[in-house]
Amino acid sequence: MSEEEIRRLLESSRSIAVVGCSTNPVKDAHRVPRRMLEAGYRIIPVNPRAEEILGQRCYPSLLDIEEPVDIVNVFRPSQEVPGIVEQAIKIKARALWLQLGITHPEAEERARRAGLQVVSNRCIMREYERLFGRAQSASP
Repeated sequence: MSEEEIRRLLESSRSIAVVGCSTNPVKDAHRVPRRMLEAGYRIIPVNPRAEEILGQRCYPSLLDIEEPVDIVNVFRPSQEVPGIVEQAIKIKARALWLQLGITHPEAEERARRAGLQVVSNRCIMREYERLFGRAQSASP
């Protein structure tokens, strides 16, 4: 995706389901969603081993979420991406965002064919801060 497409995605999104969200505050899978929460996004943690993360109810899978999801943000190994993509398609997410080091070309193409915007191998927090600045809150 182009920089302008990423900007528009972040500006128009309100909710981010974080697959692999961590309860450990030193892990990126905790720090990044915390920062996006601080920026004004609705964070929906997805982790089958937790009931609550960042003060938000945690869900065992994307399929258990009971509200619309704009972005599915993935902190899981690349080999798990195909299953996550299928769930993201089923819940009608608008976008799939694979964090740094996470790629799966076939699953990414499957997501695109299903109408999802796809960002791969990029940190959502770094992109947000690069485009909007650290101190600014998101429009949500």
